[in-house]
Amino acid sequence: MEKVIIDGGSPLEGTVTISGMKNAAVAVLYATVLVDGVCVIENLPNISDVAISLEILKSVGAKVERIGETEVRIDATEARDKMPPHELAKKMRASYYLIGATLGRFGHSVIGYPGGCDFGVRPIDQHIKAFNALGADVCTEGGLIEATAQNGRLKGGNIFFDCVTVGGTMNAMLAAVLADGVTEIENAAREPHVVALANFLNFCGASVSGAGTDKIKIKGVEKLHGCTYELIPDMIEAGTFMIAAAATGGNLYIDNVIPKHMEAISVKLREMGVTIDEFDDGMRVYCEGPLCNVDIKTSPYPGFPTDMNPQVAVLMCLAEGKSTLTDTIWDNRFRYVEELKRMDAEIEVEGNTATFCGGTVFKPARVRAVDLRAGAAMIIAGLVAKGQTEVDDFFYVERGYDNIIEKLRAVGAHIMKIS
Repeated sequence: MEKVIIDGGSPLEGTVTISGMKNAAVAVLYATVLVDGVCVIENLPNISDVAISLEILKSVGAKVERIGETEVRIDATEARDKMPPHELAKKMRASYYLIGATLGRFGHSVIGYPGGCDFGVRPIDQHIKAFNALGADVCTEGGLIEATAQNGRLKGGNIFFDCVTVGGTMNAMLAAVLADGVTEIENAAREPHVVALANFLNFCGASVSGAGTDKIKIKGVEKLHGCTYELIPDMIEAGTFMIAAAATGGNLYIDNVIPKHMEAISVKLREMGVTIDEFDDGMRVYCEGPLCNVDIKTSPYPGFPTDMNPQVAVLMCLAEGKSTLTDTIWDNRFRYVEELKRMDAEIEVEGNTATFCGGTVFKPARVRAVDLRAGAAMIIAGLVAKGQTEVDDFFYVERGYDNIIEKLRAVGAHIMKIS
């Protein structure tokens, strides 16, 4: 098992370049199953979730070729309706996008239940509701999810989600682009990766409008053709480095970022006393004074993202006064709190709200990454603590951060990965 060792206490200074967005990458990769032709995906992050997705695509007959560090060529012309190996599907939550893609193309799909980070109950009932609205029957017995289109082909329909669901919205889009007729998705998620998926599908000849709003309209087409598509920068990676800069009292220029995507994060960091200068495709982040307390509630985009919950918690520990953090998305987001307590943080959790008593002087300790974003938070805390911190279960972090060790070392962190 891999872990990282951090000798903390040094500010981060210099330039860090943000990689392609994880949450857009996995959806676009599975979307290539719908395409009759060759797709070249650029700005692809070098993370384990991408590697697993490519293996799953190969298992269903797609031809996959790496043509550069951040580029891949995929030809799914000969892909077929086949269940991927369960040992692959269970490693990541986003493997469920294969359901929408193969159901949309072949009228049938079967896959084992997806895995991923444990945030408590993560149902796929809204995905099933969407498939039902498009004329599919879905069976979830025996640890499998099997969807079958009535009469062998999906039909356009009206989908209204009971709650905002990013995965459900994107899976519905994948299923609907080749369906007969028009599909309307209401109460749709508005995240940048939803827009990214819509743009990719449109580049391939689909007719998707309204992405980025709460109502998406899709006119079904006969087939999709190949294209070359560049993924957008990862807003969560960018936010993680913003917080690392502030926590260590550093000064980072964050390159290859879309400042508009960062607005909810930037607003709260500025409220805490962090200085953020915005440019066309970059941001400079630094903190020269004490951090102020803040109250944050996560919510769907354009609100404060739940994927930034653990990282901003580190700043709340350091800030003066009492801060509160409420997560409205996942029931079990605060499992990382026990790890921060090992580093002398004072945190109380009641329900879905955590209260932080600020002024923490982090002490080095041996902690673990309980999930992807919590692992990033442990690294930030380790960068602050003066002394040696060990973070176990580093594989979680590699699911979503491209070359994070190398990037941190390039801006002054004393960090290394060992087995």
